[in-house]
Amino acid sequence: MDVNGSCGGGSDHRQLEESKALLAEMSATEGTKMGAALCRRGVHCNGMRYKLLQEGDIQVCVVRHPRTFLSKILTSKFLRRWEPHHLTLAENSLASATPTGYMENSISYSSIEDVQLLSWENAPKYCLQLTIPGGTVLLQAANSYLRDQWFHSLQWKKKIYKYKKVLSNPSRLEVVLKEIRTLVDMALTSPLQDESIHQAPLEIVSRLLSENTNLTTQEHENIIVAIAPLLENNHPPPDLCEFFCKHCRERPRSMVVIEVFTPVVQRILKHNMDFGKCPRLRLFTQEYILALNELNAGMEVVKKFIHSMHGPTGQCPHPRVLPNLVAVCLAAIYSCYEEFINSRDNSPSLKEIRNGCQQPCDRKPNLPLRLLHTSPDLVSQEATLTESRLKSVIVTSNEVHVEVERNNTANQKMTANVGNDSEPNLIDCLMVSPTCSTMSIELSPQADRVLGCYVEILKMLSNYDDWRPALASLLQPIPFPKEALAHEKFTKELKYVIQRFAEDPRQEVHSCLLSVRAGKDGWFQLYSPSGVACDDDGELFASMVHILMGSCYKTKKFLLSLAENKLGPCMLLALRGNQTMVEILCLMLEYNIIDNKDTQLQIISTLESTDVGKKMYEQLCDRQRELKELQRKGGPTRLTLPSKSTDADLARLLSSGSFGNLENLSLAFTNVTSACAEHLIKLPSLKQLNLWSTQFGDAGLRLLSEHLTMLQVLNLCETPVTDAGLLALSSMKSLCSLNMNSTKLSADTYEDLKAKLPNLKEVDVRYTEAW
Repeated sequence: MDVNGSCGGGSDHRQLEESKALLAEMSATEGTKMGAALCRRGVHCNGMRYKLLQEGDIQVCVVRHPRTFLSKILTSKFLRRWEPHHLTLAENSLASATPTGYMENSISYSSIEDVQLLSWENAPKYCLQLTIPGGTVLLQAANSYLRDQWFHSLQWKKKIYKYKKVLSNPSRLEVVLKEIRTLVDMALTSPLQDESIHQAPLEIVSRLLSENTNLTTQEHENIIVAIAPLLENNHPPPDLCEFFCKHCRERPRSMVVIEVFTPVVQRILKHNMDFGKCPRLRLFTQEYILALNELNAGMEVVKKFIHSMHGPTGQCPHPRVLPNLVAVCLAAIYSCYEEFINSRDNSPSLKEIRNGCQQPCDRKPNLPLRLLHTSPDLVSQEATLTESRLKSVIVTSNEVHVEVERNNTANQKMTANVGNDSEPNLIDCLMVSPTCSTMSIELSPQADRVLGCYVEILKMLSNYDDWRPALASLLQPIPFPKEALAHEKFTKELKYVIQRFAEDPRQEVHSCLLSVRAGKDGWFQLYSPSGVACDDDGELFASMVHILMGSCYKTKKFLLSLAENKLGPCMLLALRGNQTMVEILCLMLEYNIIDNKDTQLQIISTLESTDVGKKMYEQLCDRQRELKELQRKGGPTRLTLPSKSTDADLARLLSSGSFGNLENLSLAFTNVTSACAEHLIKLPSLKQLNLWSTQFGDAGLRLLSEHLTMLQVLNLCETPVTDAGLLALSSMKSLCSLNMNSTKLSADTYEDLKAKLPNLKEVDVRYTEAW
């Protein structure tokens, strides 16, 4: 429909009548200079940013006219009516949610010849002019910002539609490269801020590459270089990732890998990434690292890349780098054993393997991995000792089943006793050889290279102090397939990582060597002499025990765990003169961990078989005799040490007399520390302990809570104890008076202690958070 005008020849009567519908706000002021005063403006350079519009409400007016007649229409007092529409900027056209009136038919982007900002004198409106064949579409926004947002969004949609058509049927590569560069420049300079602004060009190029497989390698590289500016701040789409992976495999030494792919992979690793939703990004990262490994310097280049991801300081500023790198490593290592996993009968799914469990459905029992036979001499000795022996003993380690065959054909009664609380027979414990060989797995040359590369990366990650705690936590559930754990090369290489965990003095690191939950083995069990990964006669196991014993505040609990699960390996290593294991066996005897008399005699025999063991056992006997003598003779019931006394003073005092009847001990205002707890736990009758204003801390408090369970009165006023130590007091059920004045007690811990100590009647929590 047209606006009536003096030069509007060809307008029918209906158009003349419609032109009389006036909009008061569009009227020109009386005396205004007539004539064309049209002002068309290009792209704003005011630095404003806009979100890409997909839909919105706007006023629409369509004017059918010759192109030279537009200025007269705009400067006249009459303009056709405006219609409100909810327009959608679809992929191919501009359409209305209510296809009536002016927008009865959608407007294709291909039919829009031009998009311009529009204003005219004396009646400024926030309008856009869309030039179409035979007329103009006017869009009126509520304000200038919304008008500019519609302008840039329409421009973008129109240009993207054009490039999709142009690059869908490429003619010459020179033209294609020119159009891609123009498209990239347009995306980089656009004032629109939206993820699709940079993703749309990448998707167009991705489709171009997938539909034109006849391009040469050099043409591929030229296209990658052309889109490189967009890749610096954007993840490549999945199809483009697949193309990048292919390029890394076919041309790993290309400079494109170093110059273009490096910042892309760095961005992937630094950002929060869910590789489960973006598996091709993970695969691209994996192939990129393998391409670096193919360079002349090999692992040195990979090492420099890992260092660049960590940064030059002692603390990595990007928290997502480590978990993303570990995810890439785990996926790559898993891929090395896919052939064996797929050929496994009733194989569990990848999810089940990574979760460390199998569904108890109709799946057949896993075939165990068969190890070498133990020594024939040892087996024959065993046969002479008893006629009822197991035909085979299955030792489960995570999901890897190790079977050691025995020469005897025996009844099956002993299989029911494996899980009992009774102590195992020493010879049964020693029957599992620590030097058994694992299943023979031969990887292909390519898989072998992949395995070597990514295990080496895990080693690199373990060398960074700030990454080690998180790495230990990520590897604690043992997220590797059972075939990897049965592969001698893998476990031997990974041993370096486990050694780094064992050597780390921080408890949050070396505690990850233990299982993540009850009933599931951890690295501690896998690398024990009976574990499938042990290849060093238990040296790593001994070092793990040493560090865990040195930091584990629940010493008695840890010893109980060793006695129940690893007594055989401990005795075996003690038999070979390992000092740590000799100390472990002595502590088991000293703390009365072992109840079975036969097992105690076996441990004593083991200790007396070596010089170091014999010496420690003699010292143990001396201490035990002193303890028995102490209990037999009795002594004072109350004792107070002078102020400024030290741990050494207390030790000398307790060793000089008999204190078996000591019930009340005051160490107030002395210089004793947690170290004196080792002496306090040897006072069997102690009921009242005063530690007011001493340096007695959490470590000592934990030790007291394990051994002095009959303590009734405890004064911790002005001591440096915290919640970590005070929580351990919940096991001291006999406590009836507890002074925690001026300590670092929290309200939550106080409530927990009140709930777990039923006999507690007197409590002092002044000057604490619980007060």
